[in-house]
Amino acid sequence: MAAAMLQVNDLHAFYGRAHILHGISLEVRTGEVVALLGRNGAGKSTAMKAIMGLVPPARGEVSFAGQRIERLPPYRIARLGLGYVPEERRIFTELSVMENLEVGRQAARAGVPVWTEEKLFKLFPNLARMRERPGGRMSGGEQQMLTIARTLMGNPSCVLLDEPSEGLAPIIVEEMGNSIRALKGEGVSVILCEQNLHFALGVADRAYIIEKGQIRFGGSMAELAANDSLREQYLSV
Repeated sequence: MAAAMLQVNDLHAFYGRAHILHGISLEVRTGEVVALLGRNGAGKSTAMKAIMGLVPPARGEVSFAGQRIERLPPYRIARLGLGYVPEERRIFTELSVMENLEVGRQAARAGVPVWTEEKLFKLFPNLARMRERPGGRMSGGEQQMLTIARTLMGNPSCVLLDEPSEGLAPIIVEEMGNSIRALKGEGVSVILCEQNLHFALGVADRAYIIEKGQIRFGGSMAELAANDSLREQYLSV
């Protein structure tokens, strides 16, 4: 069994006085894709932001590559090799594809895949055809690919993907799935925040279900696929 790359233990988080995360615990092993599933408003995105330090945890522990990070600012967490792709994409619309990628560049890390522009263009062929195109003149799917590619320019060992398939055309969703599987093949750990169960079943090794800020299930995708009542209770709309 691979070592744990990211471990979260009893994590609590608030927005103002609202208690959003109620002691969640999860882990992602090296080279593993883990899906964090749940309905809209269940706490998935807050969990991502709390891990990344964008929402300061009220209590609990977050360890990344053996180092405690729950009290570090986001920029220091990123420099350790934890990448974050927000749901909102947040590309620089006035900058070209190449310039957006350059913004994300970080130094190579020992034992971690090194990403170059040309390697990323093989992963996302659509981007290769629009190297000088401003980000604001790209489709939503192309912007999503660019956001992931920009994050990979930081040579992360683990990537947090927040709703990567949301609002994308089916053919782009398929390409996104291929890209996530390619990351796994490179040994990159991925935690995937998703509402699209079909998409998660195609890319993830394990899943956690979050509901009202608490983990209600943790297990393999096969276990989840075989449990109709669990899916009906926590994932049906």
